[in-house]
Amino acid sequence: MKKLLFTLLICGSAYSIFAQSETKTKKIRQMLELNGSTNASAQVMKTMLGSFEKMYPKVDKKIWEEFAKEIKTDDLIELVIPVYDKYYTEEDVDQLIVFYNSPIGKKVAETLPAISQESMVAGQAWGKQIAEKVVAKLKDKGYN
Repeated sequence: MKKLLFTLLICGSAYSIFAQSETKTKKIRQMLELNGSTNASAQVMKTMLGSFEKMYPKVDKKIWEEFAKEIKTDDLIELVIPVYDKYYTEEDVDQLIVFYNSPIGKKVAETLPAISQESMVAGQAWGKQIAEKVVAKLKDKGYN
């Protein structure tokens, strides 16, 4: 009898943990939709295929269209869900959903891709300036 109760308790706990995990996964997926990650994934895929198309101009357009149909952005989303799961509790995700449903959250989701792009350009310019200073200083010290 004790073994049966213990087994039922373990199975019930496992089911409860799975249900909580499934709920959290659905919430993370919703948050990724709200914050624009899902759309960004699709855009990255289109950009990447566009780059390949330019690199291989002789390849028939139909092949690129076939690749586009084969690539599922949900595959990327499935890969990043465990990352969010690792760093955020379900309560954190709930708060992020509330945030991304707010006017400022919607603005953040809408403007973040442009901000990220411009920040990357600024970071590249900054890195170039630092590299030029390092090379100049090394040259001054006779290392070139």
